[in-house]
Amino acid sequence: MTGIVYKSTGSWYTVKTEDGTVYDCRIKGKFRIQDIKSTNPVAVGDKVDFKLETKSDKVTGVIEHIHERQNYIVRKSVKLSKQTHIIAANIDVVFLLVTLNNPPTFTAFIDRFLVTAEAYGIKAVLLFNKIDTYTDDELLEVKYLAALYRKIGYECIGISAKTGKNVDKVKSIMVDKVSMFSGHSGVGKSTLINTIEPGLSLRTAEISEQHQQGQHTTTFAEMFDLTFKARIIDTPGIKGFGVVDMDKEELGDYFPEFFELKSKCKFNNCLHINEPKCAVKEALNNEEVAWSRYRSYLQILEGEEEHYRKNNYDEE
Repeated sequence: MTGIVYKSTGSWYTVKTEDGTVYDCRIKGKFRIQDIKSTNPVAVGDKVDFKLETKSDKVTGVIEHIHERQNYIVRKSVKLSKQTHIIAANIDVVFLLVTLNNPPTFTAFIDRFLVTAEAYGIKAVLLFNKIDTYTDDELLEVKYLAALYRKIGYECIGISAKTGKNVDKVKSIMVDKVSMFSGHSGVGKSTLINTIEPGLSLRTAEISEQHQQGQHTTTFAEMFDLTFKARIIDTPGIKGFGVVDMDKEELGDYFPEFFELKSKCKFNNCLHINEPKCAVKEALNNEEVAWSRYRSYLQILEGEEEHYRKNNYDEE
């Protein structure tokens, strides 16, 4: 039998088949040996093959095979720093909620998020929330930021989770896809999700509160079917959509506008810092590349992402 993993509790997995039947499944021990670097061999979103077994009149499943993943996102394991924990797999689109103030979302944070989405191979969409609360000057700033990111290929939508403005546009992107929502605490993630699907009461705020109090709560991702042929993966309490480990030489490839210019640089391994005849630096001086993007690139290159995440990132 084949199904999709909807929930993981560490040792048991909730798997749903195409006809909507749900089975509690466990895994064969060999998976743990095959995937030593990960603390969890099976993740929410995985497509798996399993066989049924009956013990004491209870029917459960044994996962025997994981289909190849389209993509997956990880965070470092809390206990074993060299290991990673796969948060979720096979995500079609990830939405980042951005607010100008209350709380402010800085371009450095947006850029780190986009780099990670590029590295994971996941389509990213920027949602500028709370536009019903902004002054004319603030709306101009939102338009400037949206234009900056649209120019390099990212979809940007101005929304109000509270009034429902443009929420239909978000929903139309989600149809027939698996989505995730991310952003700073207070940007309105829960409000938006509840506007999109009123019957879905997620635990995000409650778990975030526990984290702020310094308690370590083990939380697991979970996938939900929505009423309009869409699915959402909720990752309560996880602060892990951070920059993945990558070589300095490949970082520029995850900045689409840098990657486009790469072939025009004199050196193949150009880091776009002090090298002669660097196309990125030339474009920067000609104001064809945004300085905010270049500053973000340098920060990530210099390894400031860990410091940044610890001090500025808290999932709602």
